[in-house]
Amino acid sequence: MSEVKTENRNVALKKAPSKRLKNWFYGFRKQLPLQFMVIPGVIYMIIFNYIPIYGLSIAFKNYTVVSTIKSAKWVGLENFRIILKDKFFWDSVVNTLGISTLKLAFGFVAPIIIALMIYELSDGPFKKIAQTISYLPHFLSWIILGGMMISWMSTTGMFNQILRAFGLIKDGKNMLLDPSKYWWIASLSDVWKECGWGSILYLASMAGIDPTYYEAARIDGASRLKQIGSITLPLIKPIIGLNFILTISGLLGSNLDQTMVLMNTQNQPKAEVINSYVFRMGMAQGDFSYATAAGLGVSVVSLILLLIANYVTKNMNEESVL
Repeated sequence: MSEVKTENRNVALKKAPSKRLKNWFYGFRKQLPLQFMVIPGVIYMIIFNYIPIYGLSIAFKNYTVVSTIKSAKWVGLENFRIILKDKFFWDSVVNTLGISTLKLAFGFVAPIIIALMIYELSDGPFKKIAQTISYLPHFLSWIILGGMMISWMSTTGMFNQILRAFGLIKDGKNMLLDPSKYWWIASLSDVWKECGWGSILYLASMAGIDPTYYEAARIDGASRLKQIGSITLPLIKPIIGLNFILTISGLLGSNLDQTMVLMNTQNQPKAEVINSYVFRMGMAQGDFSYATAAGLGVSVVSLILLLIANYVTKNMNEESVL
């Protein structure tokens, strides 16, 4: 009897793959219009995201413009050893971590505060205008905003005029020429540009909160601040955790556009970040192997940070993990 059961189970296991395949084809045919919409995106990812992965082998070779990826000499981990001994690379790492930490400290909290302020406004024209003004800088490129920052921070610029009007300084000074101020300029200007746009995700989550929670809280005598702390923030905690994970994983990916616009010969010791240094080594100096090795190393470290942040967030809130 047991032999018959075993034989029947083996037959069922053999038929299972073909059954799953039939179910897959049936589901694919049923959703054919949707599949045709997805296929161009899949092709795009294969061409521009997966095929270029082959080029990462340059990091382990001595690649030049006169050679091909296949014919370049294999040097193993030599490029990575050069990176570990490169003082200028580690200076760029320090600058990247410094700027990214300030951006995390201010830029992670600012969108939540902006979203709460907009959400608490009464529905009407002012609420729409406030929201539009808050995320408008996101649509301006760093070429435009960088030119504005350079003008505002010049010796006779807007910031120096305001400081002189309040008696805080006597003589104007070009702030972008002072390396000690660059980290603050880069981080705060990036927060100003992106905090309104980042608040949209939080506002969308808040819009899905059941209004009866707030009605019950008001009946119990809870103030606006109490409602925010007891209802709004706990219910958007999964989105906050998800954004935290993504922000931590991008600590080593400082904004290249912003750096290329605001960096000059005076503030370069504090303005040079990993992305700009890799760009200069690869595109300006033609050391493609070095630049690829540096970029690959940064990507690996970013992946590790992502996994650590995901693990920490998982222990705090299961709904916030990736």
